[in-house]
Amino acid sequence: MADYRAIRAVGESLMGLLESSYRPEDFNDIVADFRMFTSRDFTNNNAITNGASLFMYRLYCNGVYRTPPGRIGENGMRMDSQLPLELHFLITVWGGEASYQYELAGWIMRVLEDSPMFPSAVLNSTTPNVFRSDETVDFTLAELSTEDLFRIWDVLGVNAYQLSIPYVARVVNIESIQPLAEEYDRRVQERVQHVAVIDK
Repeated sequence: MADYRAIRAVGESLMGLLESSYRPEDFNDIVADFRMFTSRDFTNNNAITNGASLFMYRLYCNGVYRTPPGRIGENGMRMDSQLPLELHFLITVWGGEASYQYELAGWIMRVLEDSPMFPSAVLNSTTPNVFRSDETVDFTLAELSTEDLFRIWDVLGVNAYQLSIPYVARVVNIESIQPLAEEYDRRVQERVQHVAVIDK
């Protein structure tokens, strides 16, 4: 059960995998840059010349799986239920030449297909101790219609569309640090009734 830093750790580990796997000699010695983006990065001077950016465009609670129960804390009390999240990303490919963009897109998809499940060792590679040793996160291609994809780019305010690949990371369970209400206070209120016997 990961803590609140899990969303950041997932994005960083994904970009870290691409960066560590990339070999410039396979792309005519082109050096690539792999970074996480906010919406502002698409329109300011943080643009990438060659490489790929990761932009999370949607984040919501997974409705398929039953809400996982919270873990047992060190004090023996059960924590509140976990929050199961799905992270929806756009991986956007940047390059001066179309041929490089196409090659890089194919390479990225192949790398993620070869490593569809990130173990905790990978997820904790940039931010240690976020995920527990038995946790994993799955990366799969997401279904995103052309209309929805172009709508995202319209909202970003970018004049020209860049080749982008939608991915989803699931399920990221974020644990609570709050105990369940019934576990928090188990004190029992006792009522004592005094009965007086009156002799007539």
